[in-house]
Amino acid sequence: MGLLLAAVLGLAVYGALHGVRLIRADAELPGDLAVALEVGATRTTAVGSGIDRLGMRYAPFVLRIMGPKRVDALRRRLDMAGNPGGITVDRYAARRAVYGILGVLAALSLVMRGQPVIGILALAYGMVWTDVIIRSAIRKRRDDIERTLPDFLDVLAVVVSAGLGFRQALERVADKYQGPWSDELHITLRQMDMGLGRREAFDQLRKRNASDQVSMFVTALQQGEELGAPIVDTLIQIANDMRRTDAQNARRRAAQAVPKTTLVVTMVMLPATMLLIVLSFYYGSGVDFGDILGG
Repeated sequence: MGLLLAAVLGLAVYGALHGVRLIRADAELPGDLAVALEVGATRTTAVGSGIDRLGMRYAPFVLRIMGPKRVDALRRRLDMAGNPGGITVDRYAARRAVYGILGVLAALSLVMRGQPVIGILALAYGMVWTDVIIRSAIRKRRDDIERTLPDFLDVLAVVVSAGLGFRQALERVADKYQGPWSDELHITLRQMDMGLGRREAFDQLRKRNASDQVSMFVTALQQGEELGAPIVDTLIQIANDMRRTDAQNARRRAAQAVPKTTLVVTMVMLPATMLLIVLSFYYGSGVDFGDILGG
């Protein structure tokens, strides 16, 4: 049994440390994701790992179990995460298959060795680890974009006010930035070059990003275009609104931290302080409580 557990762990380590180039299956990528994988610095077509190659034969089976709706939801989550490590839908399915099998084998081995708690943890790791990575990537990418947006809009407003057209100004400023937001704008511009309408391209930009600020930017931009508002004023107003929203969110997080701090003080520090005071009185007084209690 120990040999089986060692083999499972060894296989996992092999998959993590020994990268091999992945030859894609016949599954086709959606158009927006294919463009993203071509142009995005943070959306890299990374070398596939041994886990990918081992699980690729099981990927269609996993995708059939998930069903079309869950696969579409997965594709959107991968877009929002920026395809971390070059992960695609079929690579995700391959990793879920391999990690799931490894988790089941490790759990069975540990349960038979009398360690059911560790076995359950191993099973949970195999089932959810890939999703944990994606959720973490979504959160990090959203924070990076929201931190960049206000300053980006200020610079864009200055460039547009200098007389450059919005399309050219957007490309010029995007080239000066690096990171997720620059990648997203290059994807949008590439889609417009391929014939996609401006409104639809920005709608897809909004769908690819789980960010309220990106949604605010796209909505305000489209409304300003419909109403004929000056684009410079619109950009400045969006940047100011975003900074105001950031300040409100910071105050909200600070207000939420106060009860948590109070709870920690009440549950941990206060009892420890009281215990320290009581023990100090006890040892400092020199009173024998055994005599007082008649012991």
